[in-house]
Amino acid sequence: MRGYAGTVRILHVSDCYLPRLGGIEVQVGDLIRMQREAGHEVEVATATPGHALPGVHRIVAKLPFDLPVHPFGVGHLLRLMRARRPDVVHVHTGAVSPFAWMGVRAAVRVGLPVVVTVHSMWDPITRIVYRGLRLLFEWHRWGLVGTAVSEAAALRIRSVAGRRVPVHVISNGLDLSGWRSSGAAESVDALRLSDPERPSEAEAADPVDASEPVRSSDHARPEPVRSSDRVRPVRPGDSGRPSDPVRQERGDEPVHIVAVGRLAPRKQPIRLLKLLREARAQVPQETRMRATIVGDGPARSQMERYLRANGMNGWVSLPGRYSRDQIHELLASADVFVAPAPRESFGLAALEARVAGVPVVARTQSGVADFVRPGKEGLLGRNFDALVASVARLVRDRELRESIAAHNRETEPVRSSWPVVLEGFERCYEQARTIRT
Repeated sequence: MRGYAGTVRILHVSDCYLPRLGGIEVQVGDLIRMQREAGHEVEVATATPGHALPGVHRIVAKLPFDLPVHPFGVGHLLRLMRARRPDVVHVHTGAVSPFAWMGVRAAVRVGLPVVVTVHSMWDPITRIVYRGLRLLFEWHRWGLVGTAVSEAAALRIRSVAGRRVPVHVISNGLDLSGWRSSGAAESVDALRLSDPERPSEAEAADPVDASEPVRSSDHARPEPVRSSDRVRPVRPGDSGRPSDPVRQERGDEPVHIVAVGRLAPRKQPIRLLKLLREARAQVPQETRMRATIVGDGPARSQMERYLRANGMNGWVSLPGRYSRDQIHELLASADVFVAPAPRESFGLAALEARVAGVPVVARTQSGVADFVRPGKEGLLGRNFDALVASVARLVRDRELRESIAAHNRETEPVRSSWPVVLEGFERCYEQARTIRT
């Protein structure tokens, strides 16, 4: 890493961490593992209770429901940072992340370089709150470097942070080869932190409450990661299923639509069912359809009632939470993947589907648009009606569906590969060090 001699000492700070399972926890856990494999000394400070893990500092208060907050977190973090003296502090935030922001304050007081990653989309209320905090604490003057997981998320952060805080887009990382090969589940599970109850990244990608701050200044800006802006063709042998006979030989089987994620109001699961019902109405009756919506959550009972009331039980199934192996098998049989939530900051489930060779339908204004181009990797819609039309079009048009699937199998979204993600964070660490010195 430029500016650092050899191994870099990195301290991650996150409200939520293992054994909790969610979008932030999964990404932070994977990032720590990959940085350690790259030879860096990596630790994490968290307010999440749990069993002891190497390099994990649990700063926990006894609160109802094991809430990941601590009333005296700043003091504890100050002592930890002064004792460990990391080269950089990497903070992970959501929309409401009090412990993470305590980490920011502590690092600034100690004089350490700080990078802040926001893992979700700031909605209008969140932006109002952060504007108020900016006026009150002037956090935009603290010398922070920010990152967001997509252009859509970064746009909202920059509108609050202003020009003094650089905000860069660094994708969530994914083991691309694992989602392509027939032995993906084995290879990915072997690489990830072991936990037999761990859900797939797709199901976990629903942070408890995620959002963040920051924007690119005109000075001290790291060079752009050029490789992240292009799609690299997969070389012969990269994919375990170059021709994907599973999809090609299904003949007249129903067109299979898949969605994966937590069944929570923020994900608009009832709207997803309405989308499927209206898409079915736009498709000829002789064209058979079936849909599988994987996941669990508080909206499940409401979804079941909707399916019964609208006579959809015969072709829409809610199988519950799936393991990584099951997700991989499901995507192998999928023809279309749907990610309809407008506030999707990234869309890890959609990325997994795209890498597995499935055409993706998503919102134009969501983070999915970073790796799905209309007519290339899938179809995008700006509103509900456009999403309905996109799903119906892919169901009706087998040639288009298979063309997109072939493109997805033959190319990789390079910016989401771990080497590019690590390089992006290293540039941000260097920029934070430059600003601090």
